[in-house]
Amino acid sequence: VAALQDEKNSLMSENEIMNDRLEQLDDTLDDPNTMVAKKYFHAQLQLEQLQEENFRLEAAKDDYRVHCEDLEKQLIELQHRNNELTSLAEESR
Repeated sequence: VAALQDEKNSLMSENEIMNDRLEQLDDTLDDPNTMVAKKYFHAQLQLEQLQEENFRLEAAKDDYRVHCEDLEKQLIELQHRNNELTSLAEESR
């Protein structure tokens, strides 16, 4: 029992130390003047910019897909028209 109580006290002490370190790290991130906080905020800004760019590129991709489908339809129509004109030209000859 005494050994378990010593271990419990040791773990509680270690837990307090870890909680203090966690609070210090939280304070470091909250202080905008620290290098870690600057890097964190810069990374957040970069992430937001990349997400916006990704959204813009996805929209452009969708626009190009629609445009490509329209061009494919036009190509098929022009091929049919070409075939018709070719057969008419052969008939005329």
